[in-house]
Amino acid sequence: MTNIPGSNPPVGQSSSTARPQRGAKNASIPPRNQRGSAPALRPLLLLLGTGAMLFAVGGRWDIAAAAWIFPVLLLRFTRLSRVGTGALWILLAHIAAAVFWIQESAIGLNPVTAAGAAALAAVQTLPFLADRLLVGRLRPAVAVWAFPAAVAGGEFLITVVSPFGTAYGSLAITQYGDLPLLQIISVTGPYGIGFLIAYFASTVNRIWERPSWRGGLVYGAVLLAVVLAGGARLAFSPAPGATVRIAGVSPGRAVSDELRTTLGRITGGSAGIAAAPASTVRPAMTAVENDLLAATRREAAAGAKIVVWPEEAVKTQESHASDALAAAQEQARKSGIYLEIGLRVYSTTAPAYGRDEAILIDPHGKVLWTYQKAHPIPGSEKFTPGDGRVPVAGTPYGRIADVICYDADFPAMMRTRADIMLVPSHDWKEYGGAHTMKASLRAIEGGYSLVRQDAEGISTAYDNKGRVLATTDYFTTGQQTMVAYVPTHGATTIYDRIGDLFAWLCLAGVAALTLTALTRPWRPASAVSRTETDRADWRRRTSVSPR
Repeated sequence: MTNIPGSNPPVGQSSSTARPQRGAKNASIPPRNQRGSAPALRPLLLLLGTGAMLFAVGGRWDIAAAAWIFPVLLLRFTRLSRVGTGALWILLAHIAAAVFWIQESAIGLNPVTAAGAAALAAVQTLPFLADRLLVGRLRPAVAVWAFPAAVAGGEFLITVVSPFGTAYGSLAITQYGDLPLLQIISVTGPYGIGFLIAYFASTVNRIWERPSWRGGLVYGAVLLAVVLAGGARLAFSPAPGATVRIAGVSPGRAVSDELRTTLGRITGGSAGIAAAPASTVRPAMTAVENDLLAATRREAAAGAKIVVWPEEAVKTQESHASDALAAAQEQARKSGIYLEIGLRVYSTTAPAYGRDEAILIDPHGKVLWTYQKAHPIPGSEKFTPGDGRVPVAGTPYGRIADVICYDADFPAMMRTRADIMLVPSHDWKEYGGAHTMKASLRAIEGGYSLVRQDAEGISTAYDNKGRVLATTDYFTTGQQTMVAYVPTHGATTIYDRIGDLFAWLCLAGVAALTLTALTRPWRPASAVSRTETDRADWRRRTSVSPR
């Protein structure tokens, strides 16, 4: 029988070239009843597991069930493979999935995204490696926790040490729409979903190796408890009470396309636009501003109390920025509304050559805050980031907070005591829907309603349980406006109070399991390869029957 390229028979496999050695680790030996079929099964497991993973990457082609299937298959693959060979193939599978996500999302494959894909894939490989090294050294009832704890801990580390947040690498978004299940993230953060999916994979593999339904019943009870508790949270939570009418307005496609064409003629990127003669860019920029002001007047007259513009709704040279802001202040005062505007200021100052701001104006025309985006997109946005302090203002419609687009991919930053979170954004057709879905998780985690107005994507308003209040697709509607009646009172969640405690406990659990495995004595191969059935038979044969 043939192995996958570059692999060798697992240590302990029955063959003339690979025999179990006395003192070999349990982790190196597949169960006896699987040794003969392992070489033929491994390539199929790798192929099917990688294929399923392509549709569980947080993109527009996600299939919820695929997120539960691929870890089962890839975990079985690593357990039937040598440590180094298995880890290498799992790394390559995750790199393939990351590149697939980059391509399906039309992000663009370049040195920065390629390096990011490789780095994220390396972190995602670690849980499989940890399982491979630990599971054979631990009792089955304990070993089953190694993989889920490592997956949840790995997802958390990605948000802490990388600039990608939950944009990629979080399994929670693959379950978008399953609201009873998603309510667990109000306790654990998004890492709880990854834990449950990985726990399922570990449980199925335990049953696969040692047919016994005890572990399956335990997992079933855990998952049922999570879903029932989530359903109860949705069913019995208090009625929303007072609401406020919020309108999200984006500039019309005609004026947006004209401005894009105008700016596209200018060479030198942001620096070139900042230094361009005003006569070449000002008319197209002013047309967009006027379109937004007209839409704001229309929605205020229709009853909106809060109007939200998307990220970079107004693009302006620095010399004109104060005029653009003054016009927005005047409109907020005349309409008697809270107006949140997105401002992209082109500056001649290196190296950023501009800034990305969200400004909230009250009904008196007063600026309540000027917030700068804290997380520029790696490899794409070069302006200086803000300090990451989420602004919050008390209003008659509750406590209103604000971040910009990619900022919402960082759960720790989004833990803010607010009633309504505004997320002005600017995506594109292939990624806008998936990115808005990701932002919805923050509403459940933080206990606030969330309004995401996307310049070129899908705009959606959610309540604090993740239920959709209103949604509009920029590319399928004639008028780029979303109107929602949003609850004015949020709720404090457990996740908001305890933060990432669950994720830290998972990392601590991996450390504890590692220490346990290292301190356990090695056992002979003949003992560690014995299946549960073998052990039961052996106990019956050697036990003394009562007289």
